[in-house]
Amino acid sequence: MLALWMHLAAFASAQDFDLVLIGGRVLDPETKLDAVRHLGIRDGVIRAVSETPLTGRTTVDASGLVIAPGFIDLHQHGQKLEDYALKAQDGVTAVFELEVGTADVDAWYAARAGKALIHHGVSVGHIPCRMMVMGERPTFLPGANSVTATNTATEAQIAELRGHIERGLARGAVAVGFGIQYTPGAAQWEILEMFRAAAKFRAPCHLHIRAKGEAGPQNVFSAVEELIAATAVTGAPAHVCHVQSTANQSTARVLELLSAARARGLDLSVECYPYTAGMTDIRSAIFDPGWQRRAGIDYGDLQWAATGERLTAESFAKFRQTGGMVIVHSNPESVVRHAVTHPLTMIASDGLPGHPRHAGTSARVLGRYVREAGALTLMQAVEKLSLLPARRLEERVPGMKNKGRVRIGADADLVVFDATKVLDQATYEQPNQPSVGIQHVLVGGVFVVRGGALQPGVTPGQAVRAPIQ
Repeated sequence: MLALWMHLAAFASAQDFDLVLIGGRVLDPETKLDAVRHLGIRDGVIRAVSETPLTGRTTVDASGLVIAPGFIDLHQHGQKLEDYALKAQDGVTAVFELEVGTADVDAWYAARAGKALIHHGVSVGHIPCRMMVMGERPTFLPGANSVTATNTATEAQIAELRGHIERGLARGAVAVGFGIQYTPGAAQWEILEMFRAAAKFRAPCHLHIRAKGEAGPQNVFSAVEELIAATAVTGAPAHVCHVQSTANQSTARVLELLSAARARGLDLSVECYPYTAGMTDIRSAIFDPGWQRRAGIDYGDLQWAATGERLTAESFAKFRQTGGMVIVHSNPESVVRHAVTHPLTMIASDGLPGHPRHAGTSARVLGRYVREAGALTLMQAVEKLSLLPARRLEERVPGMKNKGRVRIGADADLVVFDATKVLDQATYEQPNQPSVGIQHVLVGGVFVVRGGALQPGVTPGQAVRAPIQ
């Protein structure tokens, strides 16, 4: 009788999976597992990674496909529900707005509660909080001549600004976001005070650094040295956003600086995206006089996102008055490849409608840099897309320790793709074309993409938030 009971218990246990992915090539960047396995999923969690077959209420044949942790994008400005659909079709299961961030953390999360296709999180942002302190209504980016961009803060304003940052962190903001090149009036002492606020909560600081170019007293090296010094003085971790976009031809030297600082024990990380062009608001301080010299480009390297036209001095002056998004062709492919393949970098899209990085970043890395160029191994690419972003956040957000991995106990946030076909389709002319080759995407064990198609009526995305104090 006991033997019969044990047999029935084992049979019941075998049937206890909600979903089984059968016979896929599992890549786990944490353990470096790269082998055919069967995955058993129950209650949104991976419960089995098995060499032998499993059974469950639903089974999906993944033979010939890669099963990897869902990709984690730390730098995604487009945070509307339609943006999440494009990200899911690119294999992304969690997106974060950590560079610009928000001034109202509670309202940001409330606006997405119960509605999101994928997981999402936000920083408390220096830019929007500075707008509040300077008496302006928070918008995405300040204009070049706005008081937010140009004014030096008083001691009282710095104290008020730090108060906003600390309140946002107390309400569970994932990080502190900075766009220092957009706020040139913010003195080094002001930035240091915000780092001190971040250090108090052990929150990482995600930075668009202060300056471009190698000439002048404020240049790309002094900008990197500013964040290195702020981390050394305060202990707050620092993360450099889109290194190839800001450093341009100096990217290799900037990565050398950051690697050397890390070797000295500083908590620094860096991201890049796999495109030769960036995109930003033409009204911003980035295009203050001297921008050609700083970035090493001219009017013809600017492309108006709305029409695709290349700019001239005349059209630049016109659009500078009206504002809008401009694509900035500023890098050769050699710079981008160096950044993408560097051991220090992780991948983050800087995604925003109007640029192909919004829809195609992950598939571009997998298709063009892994399969076509052989510049990365598949494991290296998956690590840059999943594990490294998870590790950047996990001290501040303990739940991230169960993302970016394929192991028992990890969240069932998974991407299943065809390594022989995965590729980006988005272009500068058609930036919202979804990627191909992504067969299935699961968020908390729920299919958001199945058989290459978005699934209607599902909203498994959850708020990713630090502990609220």
